[in-house]
Amino acid sequence: MSMSSLNIAQLRAQFPILQQQVNAKPLIYFDNAATTQKPYAVINAITDFYTQCNANVHRGAHHLSNESTTRFEHARDTVACFMHAANRKEIIWTSGTTEGINIVAHGIAKQLRPGDEVLVTQMEHHANLVTWQQACAQSGASLKIAPIDDDGTLNIDAFVALLSTNTKLVAFPHISNALGTINPIKTLTAQAKKVGALVLIDGAQGIAHAKVDVVDIGCDFYVFSAHKLFGPTGIGVLWGKESVLKNWPVWQTGGEMIANVTYETATWGELPNRLEAGTPNIAGAIGLAAAVEWFSQLDLHALQHHEHALLKHATEQAHNFDGLTIVGNAPEKVAVLSFVLQGCHSADIGFLLDQQGIAIRSGDHCAQPLMRRLTLPGTARASFSIYNTIEEVDAFFIALKKVHQMLI
Repeated sequence: MSMSSLNIAQLRAQFPILQQQVNAKPLIYFDNAATTQKPYAVINAITDFYTQCNANVHRGAHHLSNESTTRFEHARDTVACFMHAANRKEIIWTSGTTEGINIVAHGIAKQLRPGDEVLVTQMEHHANLVTWQQACAQSGASLKIAPIDDDGTLNIDAFVALLSTNTKLVAFPHISNALGTINPIKTLTAQAKKVGALVLIDGAQGIAHAKVDVVDIGCDFYVFSAHKLFGPTGIGVLWGKESVLKNWPVWQTGGEMIANVTYETATWGELPNRLEAGTPNIAGAIGLAAAVEWFSQLDLHALQHHEHALLKHATEQAHNFDGLTIVGNAPEKVAVLSFVLQGCHSADIGFLLDQQGIAIRSGDHCAQPLMRRLTLPGTARASFSIYNTIEEVDAFFIALKKVHQMLI
């Protein structure tokens, strides 16, 4: 469906899961930062692959393998175009954001030395923190942490002050999963490049909310998961500059990624094969491409406007809700409303909202150090997407008032 603006009713009709009831209530799905729902376009693309051309890719001498390979490599072209990559070889299939970060960390750990530094921020998801902790522990390098301000904004001055010629890699989220904060990724990248550092951007939350042009950003790596972009789980992308990735230490060894093998030794193939050992998630890549093609037909500005309207309305409601405190008030943020409710545990809030058909997330959101920085055990998080409505936001706050009355 090609749309120059968003027709929410038509949009919702493309998501079969949204038509169901949960606990005898119409489903209100506000857990989009964890995973987005899937439109028919994605579901049908995966079904069509398995029913029409299921076969392993590359080197097959039969029709099904050729067709499977064609669709699989078309998916790589689709994602490369979507990210404005300079070369299709720069698109590496992964199982998701976490594996993409680990591939980079595996390689950087072999390059780091005592005295070297890796810089991350206080708002990291564990995947973009623990991975670098381990790389530094293996190499003897130091991990530096750029602080955030109380409203959840990254302190840019402190970030810049921590950069030095010892900084070998900088990693930060495009958007915070726990706070919704949008980071100025181009500015941060430019600052890191002044000291010659490699830059990795965790794009798990950013890919569905903003235009991603990796050449314009100037980073070295950008990683994301398909399931945050209306695609399937278990598939993601590591984009890396060809000049950086072409000699990057291999992540796994086995089939597909080799050039030549003897009983004594082996040599590795060229990109992207060298970083894609074994049979890939073929259906996942095809599903991701379908999601990208579907998403690309939407008017990005209309999408952003709609999500901002949802956040604005929810924020106004929250400010008028006795006992509720919003966590994460950065001036630039996406449609994520994290909050605490006086006298209520976030897990209880999530459970009781589910009884009313409303899905949210509760807990530390895989960001325990961030929660400690905020002196909180966790938060309740409602995260909105393009198929959510103002009416759903209103229903959410009506339900939340019932929850509050039950728990206090």
